Amino acid sequence: MDDPYPYLTLALFLGILKPFSIGILFSLLVLIVLLFFSALISASEVAFFSLTPSERDILNASDSTIHLLIKKLLATPKALLATILISNNFINVSIIILSNDIINSMFDLSTIPDWLNFSIQVVGITFVILLFGEVIPKVYATKHALKMAKMMGKPISLLKKIFKPIIKLLIYSTGIIGKGIKKKGLDVSVEQLSQALDLAEDISENYDEHRILKGIVKFGETSVKQVMKARVDVISLEKNTNFKDVISLIINCGHSRIPVYEESFDKIIGLLYIKDLLAHIHETADFNWNVLMRNPFFVPENKKLDDLLSEFQAKKIHLAIVVDEYGGTSGIITLEDVLEEIVGEISDEFDTDDIVYSKIDENTYIFDGKTGLNNIFKILDVKDESIFDEVIKEADTLAGLVIEIAGKIPLKNEKINFKNYSFIVEDSDKRRVKRIKLIDNGSSNKN
Repeated sequence: MDDPYPYLTLALFLGILKPFSIGILFSLLVLIVLLFFSALISASEVAFFSLTPSERDILNASDSTIHLLIKKLLATPKALLATILISNNFINVSIIILSNDIINSMFDLSTIPDWLNFSIQVVGITFVILLFGEVIPKVYATKHALKMAKMMGKPISLLKKIFKPIIKLLIYSTGIIGKGIKKKGLDVSVEQLSQALDLAEDISENYDEHRILKGIVKFGETSVKQVMKARVDVISLEKNTNFKDVISLIINCGHSRIPVYEESFDKIIGLLYIKDLLAHIHETADFNWNVLMRNPFFVPENKKLDDLLSEFQAKKIHLAIVVDEYGGTSGIITLEDVLEEIVGEISDEFDTDDIVYSKIDENTYIFDGKTGLNNIFKILDVKDESIFDEVIKEADTLAGLVIEIAGKIPLKNEKINFKNYSFIVEDSDKRRVKRIKLIDNGSSNKN
């Protein structure tokens, strides 16, 4: 609606407007710069503390200067947060002081009502700081966390050095307050909780519940490498495979997802979902099935299972390709493998007995060399797996463990002793150990 008194409004505005000067222009430019700095500091707070597990994996796998700097900042989260908060408050206070000075220099507010004066100098300035210095930059940072963290790594590191005395005082003060209001509770480590479960096992009436609780306790400490299917056991397809051969392999293997590689298994280029082939089952041999491939999801060997489960849920996928530190393919891991660490083995109509072994007597077993150590420990009911830490190193199978202990590839019928266990090689060649007899000579780590 048009202003019925345009000349009166203009006269009122001109009546409170003061002459414009170079000093005011300079102050306005400084104000804009301060708002920009406030936005960057606010965005960095979200960026550093909302990095996803995959982005943290990128940081851990990289040796670049900026990534190392970000990891160093994240290693002391209290100091990092204190740096950001102190810097942001200094900037915001400067914005408020400068804004009031600009408004008083540009306008004569003595002639307007107090409520309007308050609205301009408090509400208006607060709105500008919140919108341009907090909300917009933080929304941007949530979508570009790693990019923003890389941009602000060096500035935050510099500010941390500048405000070091104040940061120490702030952390010390909050520590005193934190001790005063700390809630009563138990500070229990994973090892202590695991020991408590072991003690309770004898009086537990439900073995399945006890096993699931133990699986949950160890779940966050278990890495992908410990439960993955090794590359030698993975069924895969070369991208130039004839379509009829693809169908034949699918029928024989019974898997619902198959990795596809180019040239070698170290170069996985996609995943073939069997359900995507259903509409093309009657195609000729020259059908280009490559167009049905889906993008593979890669994870490092050292990723923890709880992080992987979260990513499986977020991405709505069931299979990941496991890669080593050099980018080579180590194997695959499925959602079923992850869940089995909690609930135990899950069998379906296509499963055979994956863990092939024979129990000769109460203490003697014969295992395939490629049997995973996690499965060995479950079958033997080993209570303290840490006794193997000194020899496991990079091993994740029984054959790998025996090779680590022996320091070589042992010959057939060779016997290797470690602690209360004896390993007798039943079958081997120059390249690998195929079958092993394991004897438990009265281990204290077993019921």
